[in-house]
Amino acid sequence: MQEFLVPATADLQSARDAWLQALAGERRLSPLTVEAYERDTRQFLHFLTGHLGGAPGLSDIAALRTADLRAFLAYRRGGGAGARSLGRGLAGIRSFLRFLERRGLASSAGASALRAPKQPKSLPKPLTAKDARRVASTEGQLAEEPWIAARNAAVLTLLYGAGLRISEALGLNADGLRGKGETAIRVTGKGGKTRLVPILPVVGEAVAAYRRLCPYHLDSGARLFRGARGGPLDPAIIQREMRKLRGALGLPDTATPHALRHSFATHLLARGGDLRTIQELLGHASLSTTQIYTGVDTARLLEIYETAHPRA
Repeated sequence: MQEFLVPATADLQSARDAWLQALAGERRLSPLTVEAYERDTRQFLHFLTGHLGGAPGLSDIAALRTADLRAFLAYRRGGGAGARSLGRGLAGIRSFLRFLERRGLASSAGASALRAPKQPKSLPKPLTAKDARRVASTEGQLAEEPWIAARNAAVLTLLYGAGLRISEALGLNADGLRGKGETAIRVTGKGGKTRLVPILPVVGEAVAAYRRLCPYHLDSGARLFRGARGGPLDPAIIQREMRKLRGALGLPDTATPHALRHSFATHLLARGGDLRTIQELLGHASLSTTQIYTGVDTARLLEIYETAHPRA
């Protein structure tokens, strides 16, 4: 992780470093989550420096009041932070305080008593089934190199055809998905949790086509998807290709790689899939996370109703 100047006394800096290491090691949070928590707590310590008139130490953190945390949220809101950013920032501070509390160094009561900012309700924006198929097809890819076009199609097919996150698809090992004939693969998701995901024939065929054309030897244990120079494929490459496809196919800005995962869930639900099964397929820890797709499906049904019904 990149080093940043953190305004804090040595004892507080040491405790914070230990917390960040525990997040990545013991709790196995994703690097992006750890990075966000590091940034949020760094912003909090910068605020406290001005709020208290000097670099805070462990004693200052132990003496924190709910009013101090409210002042921080107001400061961040004044700087343009939205409800989601404020909620995540508060979650990071609470996590840090709980870590200190378990070691007898502070209390998390003040942070626990503070209500998180109300989050705006936003529904995922799935693609239509037709557009999702166009995006994931080999014929629709814009890359000139045939093997790169096949690679992009295979990755996008995994997102739509198996509901994987982009990090999960690009994290697959070469010996984890051989192509045609496989019926399921083990996927490692958030928090290092593994799940079994069924593989449709069309997904196996897309991966097999990529394997045939890939100019690099796909060693056992190495990453399945490779960049142009043979290294592990960077998510930014797929995101860039998706932007090009949006322009070429006339799709909205909401058509992102992650929208293909949303499309997977929404289309399954629309065709009679049950929420528990979809939860397992997506790797959601909580059913409440999966339930958001019922709102997407209902909104789509109402849209069709209002467009098609003669009395609408």
